[in-house]
Amino acid sequence: MGAYPQDLIERQLDLERMRALEGTPDIKVITGMRRSGKSTIMEAFADEVRRKRPAANVVYIDLLDLDNEDLLEYHELHSRVTGSYAPGGSNYLFVDEVQLCDGFEKAINSLHARGGWDIYLTGSNAFLLSSDLATLFTGRHVELHVLPFGFEEYLRYRGAPASDADALLDEYVRRGGLAGSYAYPDERDAAGYVRDVYRTVITRDLAQKYKLPDTAMLERLAEFMLDNAGNLNSPNRIADSLTAAGSQTNHVTVGRYISYLEDAFMFYRAKRYDIRGKKYLETIEKHYVADTGMRYAVLGTRNMDWGRMYENLVYLELMRRGWEVHVGKLYQKEVDFVARRGSEQVYIQVSDDVSGPATLKREISPLLAIRDAYPKVLVARTGHPEYTVDGVVVANLADWLVD
Repeated sequence: MGAYPQDLIERQLDLERMRALEGTPDIKVITGMRRSGKSTIMEAFADEVRRKRPAANVVYIDLLDLDNEDLLEYHELHSRVTGSYAPGGSNYLFVDEVQLCDGFEKAINSLHARGGWDIYLTGSNAFLLSSDLATLFTGRHVELHVLPFGFEEYLRYRGAPASDADALLDEYVRRGGLAGSYAYPDERDAAGYVRDVYRTVITRDLAQKYKLPDTAMLERLAEFMLDNAGNLNSPNRIADSLTAAGSQTNHVTVGRYISYLEDAFMFYRAKRYDIRGKKYLETIEKHYVADTGMRYAVLGTRNMDWGRMYENLVYLELMRRGWEVHVGKLYQKEVDFVARRGSEQVYIQVSDDVSGPATLKREISPLLAIRDAYPKVLVARTGHPEYTVDGVVVANLADWLVD
């Protein structure tokens, strides 16, 4: 495989979300897993503002830039921004790696309280966790969450036509969506990049944030969750499994460490939803990894379950498209996903191979048992155009991901 084209790929869904919030009085905080593209997206939006509104006053501050070293103290940052204000005009403030400024929240809160600025921020996950935002910012804020590249973005980055989607899908599962890894044509080097991101999150970001003296248990838990992405689990079950494997722990520690991994956006929790009773079930849940390439980079092909990796892709793509996603339960049957977006709802089952009649019947059975009129979709590696069976839409996975 040769090197990929280096043109910047527009993150369309993320930019649309930023456009929708442009001009609102909120502090816009761009969050996401380390190396998921937060800074690139903010810079692309700032460039768009400059192009479309040439009269606007756009102040862009990258605190990693040595030229801005004097701004690493909050009074200096505040002074620079207030001194750049253009009365009577449209003022935009973009601060990248805002956590590098000691006391940054004081400067941002003051600027927001004064008004007149449309404020956008990115920062390290160790300092801008979702759970911390309400404490940091006294004014109203909104979180703009960024995921790694989806399959459609990966194809555009590769310069590949949609007709190549089926052929490239498993490559995408292995390489994942951390675009920084695409600079390495050899998959082994790309996997090394992804492993470094994984280790940095655990041994630096989370260890620093939560003052962990030892990350060994957190690392074992993360590997267990990578290996069991898409499986039903609970802190009790995980603690028992880890203890049986020689890592003594308990459900309290496991539950706390899972929350740390969620805060760093390495894993996403999918609650179970009782379709008939229309209520959430609290005891057992699923977790999905933020990037399938991370699972491959850390664990290799050990216990590689392609069906669960495809399920993981569908979960992330639904999130990317703005759906709220849960795991469905109907009597003793499981429905992979119950997805909601406003007044819309859809039931989705995911499968690797439904070429045999018995397999197809088994996969659509949970969907046919649902007695309401919401759409029902089976997403699988069919290799064929979309078709319908007993009212259930059967969609080819690669096509569904780029649709």
